[in-house]
Amino acid sequence: MSRYKVHRKPRPTFAFVVDGETEIWYLQMLKRNERSLNVNVKPEIPQKKSIGDQFKLVVDLSGREYVKIFWIVDLDTVIKESREAKDGKKTPMQEFVEFRQIIDREYHNVSVIVNNPCLEFWFLLHFDHANTYFTSCANVESALKKCLAGYQKSRTYFTKQDNDIYLRLKPHLNTAMRKAVGIGEFDGDNKNKAISEMYRLFMTDEFKDALTSVSTVKV
Repeated sequence: MSRYKVHRKPRPTFAFVVDGETEIWYLQMLKRNERSLNVNVKPEIPQKKSIGDQFKLVVDLSGREYVKIFWIVDLDTVIKESREAKDGKKTPMQEFVEFRQIIDREYHNVSVIVNNPCLEFWFLLHFDHANTYFTSCANVESALKKCLAGYQKSRTYFTKQDNDIYLRLKPHLNTAMRKAVGIGEFDGDNKNKAISEMYRLFMTDEFKDALTSVSTVKV
């Protein structure tokens, strides 16, 4: 009897352009714990972290084998660098607004995710503070320590076996989703608005299929 090889469909890969280790650790723990998530997760950090360099990497990745590319932007850095920009030149904020418009218009496999001030605000939405604007990520971390015992921005804390950052937050994921959706999207004319667009990731078909708890959240 002849044997036939079963050719499995290759698992799709999501690429993530990020500017720090916090995002990498969170994504790694998400993937580690969500075993039914049938996608590979590949974080990418550009060698240079300017908003322009990140955009170039996003565009480059969009032409490769990735099914989707997510560009996760912490707005506190963009705001800080815009304040320090020299007169007569486009600020990083102006550049980012233009880049996002280009992506929305031309790169349909790319999703831009804005957190203001930073990813830690997404963590905080699992508990409270939906209407609070924090001027710095340090302030968010201080508030987060009141919700997560022993919180530290370290690899050890984020990746602890059986008690990592994703497992700590997962029971409250639906709450964070609803709060983030309720806050709304990034507005280039209002930089003093608390935002987390992380729900965009969890509302993709691949994530909704794997995480039934978020499938009922309406955007």
